[in-house]
Amino acid sequence: MTNLSRKARYALKSLYALAADEARGPVLIADLAERERIPRKFLEAILLELKNAGILKSKKGKGGGYALARPADRIMIGEVIRVIDGPLAPIPCASERAYVRCEECVDEATCGTRQVMKKVRDAIAAILDTTTLADVRAQIARARHSAAANVTYSI
Repeated sequence: MTNLSRKARYALKSLYALAADEARGPVLIADLAERERIPRKFLEAILLELKNAGILKSKKGKGGGYALARPADRIMIGEVIRVIDGPLAPIPCASERAYVRCEECVDEATCGTRQVMKKVRDAIAAILDTTTLADVRAQIARARHSAAANVTYSI
């Protein structure tokens, strides 16, 4: 994972919104797309992918839409990113879940690049695999509260 794709950013953004609406039940794609400013067709594909991965559930008919398949405190950010963008490792030989040996590598055990990139992967995974949607929602709420508290009015 060298860069977080737009698709992954939209996936996370939509999941934060669904986590905020968790108690209200399913949310329509059209409402979510409009509120989060995500192109509807793109959002449909993202939500379907998240549903197929077991992160979301959907309900058809009246009162239907998408909702989290499990509580927000049980959905890790790393899981979401892996579903959308694939492995967290910056190079394939440093990945634990999608390992692929580099063609140009003569000796993996002494490859300095692999050693460094494994540390990068471990650091990224340590954060993303211990941070939940609920954690991020709480961070967003604190940031909004702090921003609102710092508003200064002058005439």
